[in-house]
Amino acid sequence: MNDATKTAEDRAHPFPHSDEDAVRAEQIPDTPQTRSPAYQLAFTDRDFLLREELRPVRLQLELLKPQMLLDEAGVESTVVMFGGARIPSPENAGLARTPTLAKLSAYYEQARLFAQEMTRRSLEAGGREFVITTGGGPGVMEAGNLGAHEVGGKSIGLGIVLPHEQAPNVYVTPELCFNFHYFAIRKMHFLMRARAITIFPGGFGTLDELFEALTLIQTGRMARVPFLMFGREFWEGIINWKALAEAGTISEEDLGLFRFVETAEEAVGIIDGWGKPV
Repeated sequence: MNDATKTAEDRAHPFPHSDEDAVRAEQIPDTPQTRSPAYQLAFTDRDFLLREELRPVRLQLELLKPQMLLDEAGVESTVVMFGGARIPSPENAGLARTPTLAKLSAYYEQARLFAQEMTRRSLEAGGREFVITTGGGPGVMEAGNLGAHEVGGKSIGLGIVLPHEQAPNVYVTPELCFNFHYFAIRKMHFLMRARAITIFPGGFGTLDELFEALTLIQTGRMARVPFLMFGREFWEGIINWKALAEAGTISEEDLGLFRFVETAEEAVGIIDGWGKPV
């Protein structure tokens, strides 16, 4: 039971609930004073909440809402799946914009299989651990949510408002489907509960998440977790990792912060064995 549904006897304080006063505030005489925006309750005044000066409050609300709902759902840890929105499923590979995208459809399938296996482990833990988390969109994100759905588990979708219309993919668990205005708060929610991070081939957004998460781990701002990059050929084709180390802009040891994998089975094996003596 949340605070909004508690009776006066259930609450720890004797004051009216905000819901009650919001209703009462609408049932008042119509006068010049009551029609004034100044008279509207602050927490029901949309124009007030969207003012420039209220940005700190909106940032807090975007942090709190998913945090509270995930806590109420019992989610304790997640497995994050980043990857391209444009990567098609194998059956749609023929519609891909480029031959390379068509070839990368193999990773849609690996993402789906990986999500299935991690969700099975989640279900064994009562659905509280290893909950699949994606950006909630198409492509690799859809594959992750689909895999979790196929084995009867829940999954999280962390969406972002974009200039063009985009609904969440239909496999995200509805009560764990969130929408963000602030990229920074969305990024926090991706990593706050992460027990493993997987990176599939993708574009600017995927690269952004890749390097931000790696930087947090490299600098000790985030505990080290399995960091698995699907598709060595793709990643080594677009990023010269060894050149970074040879130039001295990163340490040679930093190349050990992540591992390349090709299959769901390989990735699951690494996560299962994480922290166990070699």
